[in-house]
Amino acid sequence: MKNFKKYFQIPAEPVLVYQALTNAATIQLWTGEKAIMSTIPGSEFALWEDSIEGKNISFEENKKIVQQWYFGDQPEESIVTIILHENKKGTSLELLHTNIPDEAFDDIVEGWNEAYMGGLIEFYKEEE
Repeated sequence: MKNFKKYFQIPAEPVLVYQALTNAATIQLWTGEKAIMSTIPGSEFALWEDSIEGKNISFEENKKIVQQWYFGDQPEESIVTIILHENKKGTSLELLHTNIPDEAFDDIVEGWNEAYMGGLIEFYKEEE
């Protein structure tokens, strides 16, 4: 099991970034894929044609998102924590993803960098 932590600079206010990560219709706008998402703790979510599935644990509106991501039958929960910090350029997004299975680590890191956060950054760059 491995952990991944990284900061991303998103060129949008935290309220917009939070919405882009928690609102199914907004997620569909920037991913181009149907999404199942809710801000109700305990609700399940699915993104990118169900390639990412999990359970929403907690939310602090416009500031923090905590989710459990599913990786088959692994015994330890894989937890994603996203913290949004406002700054002069928009949002500094702090990402911590724990207990990533070793065999999935490289794909998950690439997914965070390219598709997930990369896609979000590109979406807001186009809005500028």
